[in-house]
Amino acid sequence: MSDENQSEDKRNFELKRIYLKDVSFETPNSPRIFLEDWTPKIEFQLGTETQALENNHFEVVLKVTVTCTMDERTAFLVEIHQGGIFVLQGFSDQEMTYQIGSHCPQILFPYAREAVSDLVSKGGFPQFLLTPVNFDHLLAQHMRNMQAQRDNGN
Repeated sequence: MSDENQSEDKRNFELKRIYLKDVSFETPNSPRIFLEDWTPKIEFQLGTETQALENNHFEVVLKVTVTCTMDERTAFLVEIHQGGIFVLQGFSDQEMTYQIGSHCPQILFPYAREAVSDLVSKGGFPQFLLTPVNFDHLLAQHMRNMQAQRDNGN
């Protein structure tokens, strides 16, 4: 058996737990906002945080913020920190970057999406579904930005 095949056999990816780490929902202009024509402007922010734990365990937290405004006034603001604990073992540095920066957030996203949708609906607003996200593209863009910063001496 080649070294490459032996290395692939030692790879381990496990999802241990998914949990809602933090959640916030605000409707600072209700109930008056409900009396207006619904013409929302949506701003969507996405980020991740990673923390190495013991025994090849990693916490990955997907941070989602959705701000809905109407005429410069906030209709609602949702912040979700969707967490997951993953076991990642036997991956190269490049593979670890992909697992933590793309694969793990991709697993967490549907849970965060559901939490946002539920909160918005429970807040009395029309159904809201986050658009699917291409985490591979976001990771590649992030890596290009980091490389550009290194090339510029920052």
